[in-house]
Amino acid sequence: MAGILDGRSALVTGAGGGIGGAVASAFARAGAAVLVTDVNADAAASVAASITAEGFTAESFAFDVRDAEGAAEAARRAAALAGGTLNILVNNAGAIAPAMFGKMDQETFRRIIDIHLVGSFVCSDAALPYLPTDGTGRIINVTSAAGLTGTIGQANYGAAKAGIIGLTKSLARELARKAITVNAIAPLAATAMTANVRENEKFAAQTLARIPLGRWAEPAEIAGTFVFFASDAASYITGQVLPVDGGTVI
Repeated sequence: MAGILDGRSALVTGAGGGIGGAVASAFARAGAAVLVTDVNADAAASVAASITAEGFTAESFAFDVRDAEGAAEAARRAAALAGGTLNILVNNAGAIAPAMFGKMDQETFRRIIDIHLVGSFVCSDAALPYLPTDGTGRIINVTSAAGLTGTIGQANYGAAKAGIIGLTKSLARELARKAITVNAIAPLAATAMTANVRENEKFAAQTLARIPLGRWAEPAEIAGTFVFFASDAASYITGQVLPVDGGTVI
């Protein structure tokens, strides 16, 4: 995949580790200049440092995706890496706060909606002035099987991820006139966000039973799909949701 993103810039949110960190690294190896962002400044800086240590181009910036001013600065910095153009935005930042319905308070519900769904809107809005209209502009959102099929004990997360699917399809229709594509990926991988399931013997067994391939992916296995969507090979794909989950959603 080396070189297929040469000359392009990318902004990846929630890239201080897990899937986001793997995506930032994969973009850089494919030739893109990457702004690694996360609410955790040290985590973002660590991923950026590992990328530059390999001889690729990356910088880091810490901000909360719900903050419009922070998002605007992130977009400006990412665009500055490629002469003022931001080719690729990945809305990956997220959080979980599980609770059964009836025990979940409104604040917890709204916080997860705000981080995932409102954060994706805020960052997309900030990126729009910098996205090119030459066919290389990409917004790649991160949803989940929870947004496609629902999930027990995470009504907030499922609702947020379903909302991201609606946002993806709506933006795809609107931005097609600018030759900007908008797609979503629904990944399943061994990350900090899935640790509560993977480390619980009962939940882990139930989850693995629903995965036809019978295992969790490593974040690096997911990253190639993002590179594909960011590349010219995906220039005629927009408004789609692609599960990368070992067959969990078929």
